[in-house]
Amino acid sequence: MRDVKKTVGAIEWRDLTVKDAVGVSDFYADVVGWKKQAVSMGDYDDFNMNLESGDTVAGVCHARAANADLPSQWLMYVRVGDVDASAKKVVELGGQLIKGPTVMGGETYYVIRDPAGAVLAIYS
Repeated sequence: MRDVKKTVGAIEWRDLTVKDAVGVSDFYADVVGWKKQAVSMGDYDDFNMNLESGDTVAGVCHARAANADLPSQWLMYVRVGDVDASAKKVVELGGQLIKGPTVMGGETYYVIRDPAGAVLAIYS
């Protein structure tokens, strides 16, 4: 397996969490031409949204389980050097931790709200 360089500050993923992931994923497939691919979450499916080439560019997720409390909006995931230290800085600088720490795919992430109210995920 090839070693992939992780660049601090890079936006590495984006997804949308909504109550109706089936309908909203259909909306984006029709509007922007993405192809949806079901991803089993056990008793329901979330969706990878793929380019014609098959490359996955985003996800559309149901607001269930661990995502139940996330606001409906596109969420970017940004790589940081030390996610726990960055989460501490969020609070020190007047932001809020909305979710986390959460481990997924061997990575730890937090969903944060900055002092202006914008939401972002940080992970490492």
